[in-house]
Amino acid sequence: MSKFSQSGKGIRARGSHGGATGQVRRKDGRDPEMGVPGAHLLPGLSSLDPEPQPHPMWAETLQAGSSDPGVSLSASVYTSKHTESSRPEPWDGEAQTPRLPGKDPACTRGQLPAPSPPPAPAMNNRSQDDLGTGSSEPLRVVIIGNGPSGICLSYLLSGYTPYVKPGAVHPHPLLRRKLAEAPGVSILDQDLDYLSEGLEGRSQSPVALLFDALLRPDTDFGGNMESVLTWKRQKERAVPHVVLGRNLPGGAWHSIEGSMVTLSQGQWMGLPDLQVKEWMRRKRRGLRNSRATAGDIAHYYREYVAKKGLSHSFVSGATVTAVEWGTPESGGPLFHVSGFVTREAQSRQPFSLCARNVVLATGTSDSPARLGIPGEALPFVHYELAALEAAVRAGTVTPASDPVLIVGAGLSAADAVLYAHHCSVPVIHAFRRPVDDPGLVFNQLPRMLYPEYHKVHQMMREQSAPSPSPYAGYRSLPEHQLLLLKADRQAVFQDRDGLQKVFGVSLVLVLIGSHPDLSFLPGAGADLAVDPGQPLSAKRNPIDVDPFTYQSTHQEGLYALGPLAGDNFVRFVQGGALAAASSLLRKEARKPP
Repeated sequence: MSKFSQSGKGIRARGSHGGATGQVRRKDGRDPEMGVPGAHLLPGLSSLDPEPQPHPMWAETLQAGSSDPGVSLSASVYTSKHTESSRPEPWDGEAQTPRLPGKDPACTRGQLPAPSPPPAPAMNNRSQDDLGTGSSEPLRVVIIGNGPSGICLSYLLSGYTPYVKPGAVHPHPLLRRKLAEAPGVSILDQDLDYLSEGLEGRSQSPVALLFDALLRPDTDFGGNMESVLTWKRQKERAVPHVVLGRNLPGGAWHSIEGSMVTLSQGQWMGLPDLQVKEWMRRKRRGLRNSRATAGDIAHYYREYVAKKGLSHSFVSGATVTAVEWGTPESGGPLFHVSGFVTREAQSRQPFSLCARNVVLATGTSDSPARLGIPGEALPFVHYELAALEAAVRAGTVTPASDPVLIVGAGLSAADAVLYAHHCSVPVIHAFRRPVDDPGLVFNQLPRMLYPEYHKVHQMMREQSAPSPSPYAGYRSLPEHQLLLLKADRQAVFQDRDGLQKVFGVSLVLVLIGSHPDLSFLPGAGADLAVDPGQPLSAKRNPIDVDPFTYQSTHQEGLYALGPLAGDNFVRFVQGGALAAASSLLRKEARKPP
């Protein structure tokens, strides 16, 4: 069983055929990745803080390894099979989790029409001729998802090869010694299990810890040491591939309000060999408190693809509707990938491809989680902050209305509380955990950097009973379960002692996370999970993959990256791309001439 068999309790990330691991919210208000939702930049809340602070909307989750004061997260220690020891359980926060699609018996490589990416002008993406019209030879790799995971894997499959810089000295003594054992050998050609052994960090992926340590050697200690890697373009090592995404390169980042500020540090949003800080300096843009806006990051990812010469492999506007596979052949299993490309005037052109390998890099924030209670289908129940914003604009929810019920204790719920408080809209905030639960994400955020979220946490703690307070119009219901919603807008709760309570509400926001939509896979991908008997979840039940190849343990040739495999930060999803690229390159080396 893979490294994620221990339940993969990462945090949230969002995607939409490639949005994984985003760090802000989408316009639909759902909490995406790494997972990617509220798209409303809240003004400073002077009623909460003497000096208003910019409001960084949540995207991924607390970025692992923060060196900021006030953060104390238990680190993971990876020990490889060479020592036969295990790694501890990953830390868990109550956060939001995941959108994707899933036949055409035809299998001709040239049937993918020229795309027209929505809604911005098309890039120089792969065209019909580029795919080899008339050729029946299967593609080596099809990557579904064009977010950070898919972009990073495309970079590695395009001949870009990492080597340790001559004379580079890594600050980690054990890793420094191991790197010195194979001078001049590409990281892709080395034993990733061996190199990963002994590394510590806040990812449960050993290869993610390794790649992060090579790219950002001392970032967890507040340092700015340059990467110990140098990159060489070796076109003879390139593996033919195509990247399919519904949006422009960057995935769900293009669906996020551009003024949103990332929760993660800007330097952690970068991809190999192009630092975000340096890119923004050339664009004469600046980081805000070490953080970037979603618009800048979306622009960065799109330009990264162009700058690195990857555009010919990308097809934007592509929706995958089915992925099927046959029995193994001499060259391995054959995958059939079908769907359609949305072109100008919203016309759709179907495509059907064959591939030896398929990589799922779609992110996980597509389908909002439901409570599964009576009355949940009533028209006043919603799953995104945008519904509250619309109700306030329309005047159907006002300071004189019954309270808005907000269900959930993650940062999406906190954003909704902040917005309602700013608009003087009364709120009932219900959640099932105790306020002092160490798993609550508020306990993982640096107080100095995120005072507004800590104010919400303080409100949750102090307003659990009606009493005079500076937070008029807000009441929290910790350790309460919502049992029933009635047509007359009555909400029935049960507390931890079994007592039932009834409250009148004007609108209900259920912000308890999201799930991946893998309906384009057989059985919606349920058989691929760590526990096939439970729903697939990036947080609790991700796709079961080999930790050093990211290939599915259930299906040869099928890979999963990013939140689908339990990695929820842009900073760490790149390790999965490194593992998958290493595996795919080894397959190419074994391919008969």
